[in-house]
Amino acid sequence: MKKKILSSLCALLTSCSNLPPINTVDHVDINRFMGSWYVIACIPTIIEKDVHNAIETYALNSDGTIGTTFTFNKGSANGASKAYHPTGFVKPDTGNAIWGMQFIWPIKAEYRIVYLDPEYKTTIIARNARDYVWLMSRNPSMNDADYMGYIEQIKKMGYDTNKLVKIPQTWESSLRKDAD
Repeated sequence: MKKKILSSLCALLTSCSNLPPINTVDHVDINRFMGSWYVIACIPTIIEKDVHNAIETYALNSDGTIGTTFTFNKGSANGASKAYHPTGFVKPDTGNAIWGMQFIWPIKAEYRIVYLDPEYKTTIIARNARDYVWLMSRNPSMNDADYMGYIEQIKKMGYDTNKLVKIPQTWESSLRKDAD
């Protein structure tokens, strides 16, 4: 299973695209961006299939890298807790809006902050290949009108929104287990 995950991650991390680049936001206040983001919807990578309670948490390291913890329950709200710890590398001269996300050395997956509301409560992370995208929020839920508006934005970027999966967020403390 680990070999399958590693080979899938390698494919994810090295995929290329001939599509025009997706514009990023002009500037990200990196300190405000740090913290926890609930994954509301995504086009899932292999490790994100059938996940519940997905959260991406960022912490700025003293060397300028981004310590990342991705946690979720596998299969159901009370399924096995999983955690991954990639490292984010902010690309210089991008207004902190383009990162390389490293799950496996030396490969860094493209991570583009293409939408960020002024209050730093909602963000969209995309890739130029239009293969994966993440809609994230500081809150575990989002009203339907806002959700549909963000999905329309993602569609306008050239994504096949039929591939989007809404991630169940069921935050009763009794359902959350400690991550592996």
